[in-house]
Amino acid sequence: MLTECNQSCFSFAPHFSRSVSTEFSAQRVTGDGGALLLREVNRKINLLGRLPGCFRDGRDPLLVTHPLSEMLAQRIYGLALGYEDLNDHEQLRCDPLLALLSGKRELDEPLAGKSTLNRLELTGRSERYHKISYSCDAIDRLLLELFLESHSTPPREIVLDLDATDIPLYGHQPERFFHGYYDAYCYLPLYIFAGDQLLCARLRPANQDAAAGAVAEVQRIVAPMRARWPEVKITLRADSGFCREELMAWCEAHQVDYAFGLARNQRLSKIIGAQMQQARVQHQATGQAARVFAEFSYRTRKSWSGSRRVVAKAEYLVKGENPRFVVTSLSADQWPARDLYEKFYCARGEMENRIKEQMCLFADRLSTQEMQGNQLRLYFSALAYTLIEALRRLGLKGTEWAQAQVDTIRLRLFKIGALVRISVRRVVLQLSASYPWKNLYAHTFHALRC
Repeated sequence: MLTECNQSCFSFAPHFSRSVSTEFSAQRVTGDGGALLLREVNRKINLLGRLPGCFRDGRDPLLVTHPLSEMLAQRIYGLALGYEDLNDHEQLRCDPLLALLSGKRELDEPLAGKSTLNRLELTGRSERYHKISYSCDAIDRLLLELFLESHSTPPREIVLDLDATDIPLYGHQPERFFHGYYDAYCYLPLYIFAGDQLLCARLRPANQDAAAGAVAEVQRIVAPMRARWPEVKITLRADSGFCREELMAWCEAHQVDYAFGLARNQRLSKIIGAQMQQARVQHQATGQAARVFAEFSYRTRKSWSGSRRVVAKAEYLVKGENPRFVVTSLSADQWPARDLYEKFYCARGEMENRIKEQMCLFADRLSTQEMQGNQLRLYFSALAYTLIEALRRLGLKGTEWAQAQVDTIRLRLFKIGALVRISVRRVVLQLSASYPWKNLYAHTFHALRC
């Protein structure tokens, strides 16, 4: 049990002739002095201004202390700044900087506490206590609109990366399932990115195929893109978990290209037998990894509706054979075999970094007892990511941090100690004079205010 004490000043060992002490005397101090840059990002893209329109607030307006817009901003800014748990907001609710970010008019009044935010996230559990609900379709449209608005001119090509990931579960959440590949009880959400921009974060149980629902999600995304930019070339890229007849046939019927990994089998290995032997000879001669590429027309015995182009990498390593296969609608004139695999298909690995960033924003904290509530938490992490991605794209472009990951940006750009001075006319944050990246901060500020 902690000792109760009202001591406020603490003396430490002296430093040569100087005494050393600490005291709890500062009035308003924050460790998130750089967070105002996120507020500028939101002013540019108006994410939080439109987000309340995706919700329905059934509370009595005369009894509401914390407006929906404030709670949503508080939660999303909190995730972006590294506060993963609702318990954190029991202290953060008195932070004047978070109140400013959340749009609270009176900065000395507390924000929503953990219980109020918890009722927001447990949407739909009961009519009496959980009166705020949301629309998945509306949030999906918002993510897509933000992507469309980010292009001032029509892009020539859009590559959509699809992937599924595991989110381990440690309680008895609904629709949990033991997945043999991941050796854990988990969810299996589907993510779709266009470059660094997130277009889909769909929560799914793990007792289904990785590609389950992918056709519907791709169709939902591609239709508005084609309506906005009729001439844009769209290509899907994914691993072998998405190499399914339904998805490939849909792409072929809607003039969408694709490049999907293809799981190896005995027939495929036999087809590239000569190339693998050639790679083996090269490896034995040089002692280095050897790659030989081939391409051929291939059709499964039952599942595929027709023959398709397959690019094969016959690779021989110290540990032995390492063949890889990609099925694609892209022609050899557009992408020769080696370039298709090494320059186009392998680039999808960057998407895995984007998914890891979702976990840096606590997308794996899915502990409610309703799928609807867990989907909302996944959305909150996705929206926090969207803010930080916009900061990278609009504010950090051309700097050394243009490709920095979320946790690096948070640590170096947001976590700046500051004194907060509030008067009737002004709010001033006095940042540390020894902050080492002042020039980059200034560059980001001017880029966002441009």
